[in-house]
Amino acid sequence: MLTLDVYGTLVAASLVLLMGRKLVASVRPLRVYSIPEPVAGGLLVALGMLALHTATAVELHFDSSLSAPLMLTFFACIGLNADLSSLRRGGAKLALFLGVVLGLLVVQNTLGLLLAKVLGISPLFGLLAGSISLAGGHGTAAAWSKVFSEKYGLDHAAEVGLACATFGLILGGLIGGPLANHLTKRVTLPDRSTTGTEPGLFEQPDNIRLITAPAMIETLALIAVCLLGGQQIAALLRDSALELPAFVCTLFVGVLLRNGLGHIGLYQVFERAVSVMGNVALALFLSTALMALRLWELAALALPLLIVLASQTALMLLYARFITFRVMGGNYDAAVMAAGHCGFGLGATPTAIANMQSVTDRHGPSHLAFLVVPVVGAFFIDIANASVIKLYLGLPIFGG
Repeated sequence: MLTLDVYGTLVAASLVLLMGRKLVASVRPLRVYSIPEPVAGGLLVALGMLALHTATAVELHFDSSLSAPLMLTFFACIGLNADLSSLRRGGAKLALFLGVVLGLLVVQNTLGLLLAKVLGISPLFGLLAGSISLAGGHGTAAAWSKVFSEKYGLDHAAEVGLACATFGLILGGLIGGPLANHLTKRVTLPDRSTTGTEPGLFEQPDNIRLITAPAMIETLALIAVCLLGGQQIAALLRDSALELPAFVCTLFVGVLLRNGLGHIGLYQVFERAVSVMGNVALALFLSTALMALRLWELAALALPLLIVLASQTALMLLYARFITFRVMGGNYDAAVMAAGHCGFGLGATPTAIANMQSVTDRHGPSHLAFLVVPVVGAFFIDIANASVIKLYLGLPIFGG
C-alpha cells in the first residue's frame, strides 16, 4: 500500500485535471461527445491504478480529507447563486423536472426488482442496484446497506452497494455527453451573439471572469459560513424525521445568505467570484473522486448484478432520451437537462453539472438547465429517493 498525504493528493488531482484537459483537446471523440475533463483524466488514472494492482498487487491510497470540503464548497456556491426570484420564474419547469426525476426512481427500482427475480437473487440486491446506489450515490448506498445488513440480514450489502455506486459514477459521467451530442443535432442551438458576454455560474467554465482579491475574500467568507452553518443544521437534524445530508443543508444556508443579505440591502453576492470558486471546487472534487476509484472492486460484483447495472445504464439512456428530453420541451435546454439527468440519475449532482458544462461550453449557455438541475439534483433528490425506497420496502416481498 502506497499512501499520498493531503498535499500529494492535491498535486495528483491538479495533474489529473491538466491531463484531462489535454486529453479532451487532443482526442477528437472525447471532444465531440463532450466528455468532462475531470472524468477523462480521472478515469485514465483509475484504469492505470487497475493495471498496477492487477500486475503487482500494489495499491495507491489517496488522502480523502479534501473530498468533503470540496464537495460542500461546490454546493455552497450552488446555493449562493440561487436567486429566489429566478427560482420562482422557473417554478413550473422545476416541478416538471422533479416529476420526471421521481418517475426515474420508480422505474429504476421496478427494473431492479424484476431482474432480481428473473436472475434468482435477493430483491434487496435489486433495490441496491436501483435508485439507492445510482440516484442516491455512495452516501445513500452506505446508509441503506447498513439497514439491509442489520435489519434484513443481507450479506455483503455494503460491498455491493458501494460497488454499484462506483459503477454508476463512472457511467453517469460517460453517457451524458454522447446523449447530448445526439440530441443537439435535433434542436436549434443558442445564438452566442445574443446571449451576452456575462457567463452563467457554471455554464462556461473556460470564460474569463474579472474579479478582485477583496471579492474573493468576501466569497470565501460566505462559503465558510455556509459550510459551518450547514454542518450545524445537519447535526441538529440527525436521527430525526427531517434528517438531511450535510450538503443539502449547506446549499440551503447559501440560498438564505444570498437572498437574505440582498433583500435587506446589506450585501450583494458577487457572482463572478462564486463562479470561479464553484468551478474550481467542482473540478477538484470530481478529479479526486474519480482518480481514487478502486475499479478492481467492480470485479467483485457477481454476473447477475452486472447484468442489472448494464440494464440500468440502458434504461437511463432511454429514459433521458425519450422522457426527460421530450417532457422538458424537446429543445436545447431539454438536451442539456437530459445530459445532467444522466449524471445524477446514475452518479451524483457534481457529475450532472460536469456533463452540462461540457455541453454548454461547446454549444452555448442554457440558463434554465443550470437553474433547474442543480436545485432538483442537490435538494429534492435525496428526500424523494428516501420516500420511494421506503414505499418499496413496504411491499409484501420485503415483509411489509
